[in-house]
This record gives sequence, structure tokens and C-alpha cells, in this order.
Amino acid sequence: MEKAKQLLELTPEESDAVEKLDGRPNIAGDSCFYTFFSFRGIRVNRVEPGLIVCTLKVPPRLTDRSGKLASGAIANLVDEIGSAVIYDEPPPTLVSVDISIAYFSTADVDDELEITSRLLGQKERYNGASVIIKNKTTGEIVAEGRHSFFRIRSKM
Repeated sequence: MEKAKQLLELTPEESDAVEKLDGRPNIAGDSCFYTFFSFRGIRVNRVEPGLIVCTLKVPPRLTDRSGKLASGAIANLVDEIGSAVIYDEPPPTLVSVDISIAYFSTADVDDELEITSRLLGQKERYNGASVIIKNKTTGEIVAEGRHSFFRIRSKM
């Protein structure tokens, strides 16, 4: 137990570095490192009420050890692009209720993907979306996801 405690203990320099981190919560519409890291390179091709079609050339930063698009990156795309079909001004605060993803194939670095998100339905503040991620060259479906989320009323 003592050895584990020593391994986890921060040096004074590490402790100072942690103290300098900005830990403020994100506000809807604000940019953050996570958003920049995940979505840099996505091109929005088409937007209609209840529909978004994007393309993404798979970058090395979103791949796993084997060089394939990471399953976590796919889940992130389903989460974010799935909830993007809800458009309101100001942007709503959404809470994911359920996400299910079927992984069918893989994508390599530089493969171009087409990501299509459709609003399946809306009942009061509960919404559902379908997201299909497809290899644009081969037409092969990489993953299909369902995402349901709840809109939190914003304070006005």
C-alpha cells in the first residue's frame, strides 16, 4: 500500500502544474481542446432540419494502436454528430440518455468517411437520432449508432 501511495504522489513541480490547469466548466458554444482535437477536419456538406451530412478524412490522432479508427472516436462521432441535429438558438444543453453502436468494419488513416445524422423523433424534450458512418470510397458501413438525449431547459 505504501509503495502504491509513493507511485501516485506528485512532485512539487507536478503539483504546481496541476494547480495552473483551467478547470472551469465549458459553456455551450465555447471552444475547448477536446472539441478541437475531435472535430478538426470534419467538413459539413449538408444541413437540413433533422439532417446533417459530414465528411471526415481519418486522421492519425483518432486511430488505435493498429492504425484503425478507434472505437472511442466512433462513439464520440455518434454522440456529437447525433446531438447536432437539434438546432436551437441559443444552443440547447443536451444530456445523453442512451447510446448504442454497432461496429461493422474498420477505417484506416486517410480513409474518407461520410457521417449522416438523422433526427428519428422528438417528444417534448426527449429526442432520438440515428448516425451512420460509412467509408465514402467503398460504401461499406463502418458503424451505425442510435443516440437518445434529453434537452435541459436553459435559464433565461
